[in-house]
Amino acid sequence: MIIAPKKIEKIKVATGIYWVQVPEVRLYILCGCPADSVKHLKKRGLIAKVEKDDLEFETGPNAILLSDALLQNGGFSNLAEFPILQMLYSQGMHIPKHPNNTGLKPLMMGIDEQLVAQLAYIHRGNYGLITKDEIMATGMSDEMAEEIMRFKLKFAFGKITTPDQLVDQLSLNKGKVEIRNGVYVERKGFNKYEFSYQDNSVSVNLNLKPTEEYEAPYYLGYHNIKREYFAVLHTGEGNAWDVNRPCMASVVMFQGKIYLIDAGPDLMTSLNALGISINEIEGIFNTHAHDDHFAGLTAFLKSDHRIKYFASPLVRASVAKKLSALMSIPEESFNHYFDVQDLALDEWNNINGLEVKPMLSLHPIETNVFYFRTFWDNTYRTYAHLADISSLKKLDSMFDDRLSNDASYQLYQKIKDAYFARTNLKKVDIGGGHVHGEAHDFIDDMSDKIVLAHTDQPLTDTQKEVGSVAPFGSVDLLTPTNQNVLTKFAYDYLKFYFPNTPDYELAILVNCPFITINAGTTLFRKGKQPEYIYLLLTGFVELIFEMGIRNSLSAGSLIGYYIDDREIAAKATCITSCYVQTVQIPTTLYKDFVRRNNMVQKLDEVESLVHYLERTWLFGDNISLPVYIKTAQLMSKQSYKKGDQFDLRQNKALYIVKSGKAMVDSESKTYVCEDFFGAEAFFAPVDQDYKVYFPEDSDVYVLPLDHAIDIPIIYWKLTETFNKRQQDIDE
Repeated sequence: MIIAPKKIEKIKVATGIYWVQVPEVRLYILCGCPADSVKHLKKRGLIAKVEKDDLEFETGPNAILLSDALLQNGGFSNLAEFPILQMLYSQGMHIPKHPNNTGLKPLMMGIDEQLVAQLAYIHRGNYGLITKDEIMATGMSDEMAEEIMRFKLKFAFGKITTPDQLVDQLSLNKGKVEIRNGVYVERKGFNKYEFSYQDNSVSVNLNLKPTEEYEAPYYLGYHNIKREYFAVLHTGEGNAWDVNRPCMASVVMFQGKIYLIDAGPDLMTSLNALGISINEIEGIFNTHAHDDHFAGLTAFLKSDHRIKYFASPLVRASVAKKLSALMSIPEESFNHYFDVQDLALDEWNNINGLEVKPMLSLHPIETNVFYFRTFWDNTYRTYAHLADISSLKKLDSMFDDRLSNDASYQLYQKIKDAYFARTNLKKVDIGGGHVHGEAHDFIDDMSDKIVLAHTDQPLTDTQKEVGSVAPFGSVDLLTPTNQNVLTKFAYDYLKFYFPNTPDYELAILVNCPFITINAGTTLFRKGKQPEYIYLLLTGFVELIFEMGIRNSLSAGSLIGYYIDDREIAAKATCITSCYVQTVQIPTTLYKDFVRRNNMVQKLDEVESLVHYLERTWLFGDNISLPVYIKTAQLMSKQSYKKGDQFDLRQNKALYIVKSGKAMVDSESKTYVCEDFFGAEAFFAPVDQDYKVYFPEDSDVYVLPLDHAIDIPIIYWKLTETFNKRQQDIDE
């Protein structure tokens, strides 16, 4: 029996990603486009290489359905930049005389809010800063701004094109609409859509479940990384098309601290594999705003403190404009998520002993390469990170008619100097083509070691003559450590927990064994007496409570902090999520320490509040114990009787519902809150009033709103919740 092919078919590609196809009319729709959606399509065979008239190109989608929500469970749902690039160039839809260039443009469909945001974000991704005035606002001279705009326009073939000239848009705000050639789509609810063709239909639900996250297209395993004095940890040598490796990136370790270079897609997957919790990261050095170096910035929005962001003002402005366009937020919000540290271009900047020099690179958008150095053994040890760069051929072609101009010649020489300075270690973009570097340009480079990156192809023999690959998790040691930096971390953490305790008492705990524990190890089980207390120095652990909420504790947490003679049973099962390094403190020794220093009452005062916070969705992820403790100290309990009400703008705070419920009314539209409310007073327009009414007796915890929104992950979740509630109200 021959089964006729379906007129319309749906395929689940990965979590939150679906493929809807109508082959009869050549319509192929990517539904949901989180980070690395192109790689997922390649792994499923939905993007493949084909050949026609001796020309090789790729198949793939020709339309994208956007998620109604930009953010879901801590990840971007809509990152259409590289799917659109794949259509325009890998498929050939925008290449002159290409068989796929039929005049049909890629189609992007969704609600108006997301369409507007995606077009603005793609525009910034294509061009970065788009006027001379924007460039000069970062401190560049008139002459240099003119030069940057000149080569920016050369990359853009002489014209800055708006996204609507490259991409068709279809609004799905109202009713059933035709996509193309008799295929229709109808929005059935928030993130729920029905596609139909003739008498056939399929439904797509882009909502993630509370426990779901967007997944990486590759498995990286687990790696146990020693914190070094000065070393480079290799975390990505691929590019946006490499299905097996993360995009080009590195970690610089200096005096035991962790600094990232760039934040590509699926950054949390990489950090988990390396045993690095987000709260261990001292800062990030950002080369530029293309998604393969930018998309992982969401991970920093999931921290419990603002992480330092290092870049030249030129790059920082480009990145901030793109992120604010994507999230539809004011550009100033960038400073709400990051501790911005502008670096002087072409100068050595001292970052707590680590010297860093950003230098201009030739790329379609504002880009810096970075040089790092530290002095040791009568010389400087140096590392250069060159992403993204241009080939010498491209560089020469961009300046060949301008070298008689003094400003052009100086910029030309600056860029060449930025690429070819000798170092101990150099990582180089060899992606080739119109906008990337070539390995053979570095054949005479005198650096001690060259790592070749930013490619999805195996190295050729010729390229191997220039440099080598660096497997994920490998380390190049530039200056060895002769001390255990974790000892200092342990002492600093303990000093926070017990600020009034004498050093000789803390020394008892620091003298306990420092151990490394494998990923997936159960440290203790709920209801059982733990044999050890653990001071977590690296990595993070998962806590499983009776209600089934999965929460985590990161580096800096003292797991078992509250245990005393009256509190010996664990309230959750604790499992390591990666390799962790910890101080293993016998429970008997710790209880004696608590009793001897008269801390039982203090521990009891914060214990119940912190345990409560750990089990909430709002405070349950990536919060270190120090932040939990500070939050608990600021909380107060308030009881309301049935019928009580108040004006939220007159009582600004974050209200966490412990029992009962509240009804929040805005302009005759009401929603019920059984978890938390209060952020409306911060996010909503100032002329929008909110009344709170309690339909039953309720207990709530009240927390200063300023404290809550100063924690990036809480600010993120409050933003996500506010937007979703507003969407529900509008519907």
